Amino acid sequence: MTEHPNDLPAPDLPDRDLDALLAQARALTAEDHGAAARFLTGHRARQVAARQRHARTLRAGWVSAALASAAVVAGLTALRPAPALPSSAAYDAYQSALGEGW
Repeated sequence: MTEHPNDLPAPDLPDRDLDALLAQARALTAEDHGAAARFLTGHRARQVAARQRHARTLRAGWVSAALASAAVVAGLTALRPAPALPSSAAYDAYQSALGEGW
């Protein structure tokens, strides 16, 4: 069976040079801190914007639901026939004093 080229790679760098290179790559610099601060600032701004957008959506949903409910109530009220109006007490007293057909 032939060996695959990635089975046992022959390192181009000695172990201590490779370790030093990896340690240098892991060490944070001022530029890394600045990039992290810029990223976090943008990330927090996006989070705040998303929360505000979500709150606006919720408010708009409640407003439209309330308006729709009001429209339904107004429609049902307008379509329902008006009840017969009762005669007032003054009319009844006047009619009883003067009699029928005054």
